[in-house]
Amino acid sequence: MGRMVMTDCRKQRRTMLRAMLGVAAALALPARANELHIGQMAPPLVLTTLDGKKIATHDMQGQVVIITFWASYCEPCRDELPLLSSYAEANAARGLRVLGFALDGPDMMDDVKKFAAKLSFPVGLLGNPYAGGYGRIWRMPVSFVIARDGKLAHDGWLDKEPSWTAESLHRVVDPLLDT
Repeated sequence: MGRMVMTDCRKQRRTMLRAMLGVAAALALPARANELHIGQMAPPLVLTTLDGKKIATHDMQGQVVIITFWASYCEPCRDELPLLSSYAEANAARGLRVLGFALDGPDMMDDVKKFAAKLSFPVGLLGNPYAGGYGRIWRMPVSFVIARDGKLAHDGWLDKEPSWTAESLHRVVDPLLDT
């Protein structure tokens, strides 16, 4: 029992340190990439899934792609991901793909795998909080949408409420799926 309590305390301490480092990083670097513009070509990103497959956004032209950044320790993420998973599953035949980038560290892999097993879309670890042209990921969840033509259709940094809702998914993504 004592060992389990110690492991839980260490996990909580790592989670708290990670959150503090995220805040420090957010203060040190701009959160939003300067080159990110709706209607312009979306920055390329490659997801390395938990089973080692590589999925590149530039290989997904012709599909609508939601890129979501999350972490297993993020409460709003845990609330949002099941909704996003159901929406992705219901709209896969219409050309919707979702890629989930977890910001957890390798020490949290068991938690990520446990949560990812419940999702209908591929998940991988981001590796560090910098996501190329999408900027430094300091707020979670945060998502971006790429239209069928490869252009950025939704910039999650501009969202006042960063979590997806059924209404926001229908408002933002449904029109893209209808094209």
